[in-house]
Amino acid sequence: MTDTVFPRIDAERLLASLQSLGQLGALPGGGVNRLALTDADRLGRDWTVQRMRELGMEVRIDAIGNGIAVYPGQEDRPPVMMGSHIDTVRTGGLYDGNYGVLAGLEVIATLRDAGLRTRRPLAVAFFTNEEGARFQPNMMGSLVYVGGLPLADALTTHGIDGPTVGAELARIGYAGAAPVGAPQVDSYVELHIEQGLVLEQQGRQIGIVEGVQGISWTEFTLEGTSNHAGTTPMAMRHDAGLVASRIAVFARELALRLGGRQLATVGLMEMRPGLVNVVPNEVLFTVDLRNTDEAVLQQAEAELLAFAAQAAEAEGVRCRTRPLARFAPVAFDPRVVEEVAAQAGVLGLSTLRMPSGAGHDAQILARVCPAGMIFVPSAGGLSHNVREYTAPQALAQGAQVLLQVVMQLADRP
Repeated sequence: MTDTVFPRIDAERLLASLQSLGQLGALPGGGVNRLALTDADRLGRDWTVQRMRELGMEVRIDAIGNGIAVYPGQEDRPPVMMGSHIDTVRTGGLYDGNYGVLAGLEVIATLRDAGLRTRRPLAVAFFTNEEGARFQPNMMGSLVYVGGLPLADALTTHGIDGPTVGAELARIGYAGAAPVGAPQVDSYVELHIEQGLVLEQQGRQIGIVEGVQGISWTEFTLEGTSNHAGTTPMAMRHDAGLVASRIAVFARELALRLGGRQLATVGLMEMRPGLVNVVPNEVLFTVDLRNTDEAVLQQAEAELLAFAAQAAEAEGVRCRTRPLARFAPVAFDPRVVEEVAAQAGVLGLSTLRMPSGAGHDAQILARVCPAGMIFVPSAGGLSHNVREYTAPQALAQGAQVLLQVVMQLADRP
């Protein structure tokens, strides 16, 4: 418990900001499409930067396009940072990522209205290409920010539609001058929708996120021989589609066999030539493996690759693999985790300690400073979906917990 008197966030202002940002890249009938570094993303960035400056924050754009805004504190120290991302998937909702950034700005607005400044400065960040939907890997901006990915490698990465990150940053006017690779950050707290069903099903208001599960993305390319579907005997085929299907089924069965928190997803599969009466000669597909246990995740990766090689050889098909992303499981800082628990308790909110199933910038910032996350429920567990929704009361509760957590972190001796 704490004797600190905290100001209250303005829930209506927070909701209005989410709706306003959601108009940029809006899809007919609902939802948002702001793929990283597109024209829609530029509009979202412009809107967010303007809001930061209206709050009296000093805004810096770094060399990978991250936006970092600082609200001065009483002392010149590294800031306590809040943030997330404002890029979306092609059929995204209003809250994924955006909520963390705009709730951070609502914290600043609330403190500003109350005439309060914390001992340490406060910062709010939006990180480039968190989703990885257009450029891979995901969480690219925060990776470059902390020095986990060379800037040159990121800038020369080609998107799914051709252009490079560097070219698109320049085109939309967000190739900034601020350096990357050695950030001075006191601590980092990210508020996010859960993007899952657990909080809603268990009737809990706040998720105390203890860590993020490991993520392994692999791209497979299978090369066989295209041939006539009616004249080629089954025993004489080199069917890339068959091998891809076998690997996809194996990934599912592998996850079920390993049990626990092991997950496996085949989210993309493209067959060529893609004709009803032709044996496919090439298949490109992806496998997403996740686990909170690094050793089990490594076991899953090894078994998947071994099976893929065996299945391809049996069919006379060539198999090539390319790693797309690999993040080890992350445990968040105990002090930040316990502060989230304490402030949720001060507010009388029900809580659940849980891991994050999705990747977040917080797991990258954890490499350079104490970090943690706060979850609020997602209605029906929907995210990366135009019907993504979190109730206004839940959004306000999460933002209030965020405010109290960062005030406590920023005011400590």
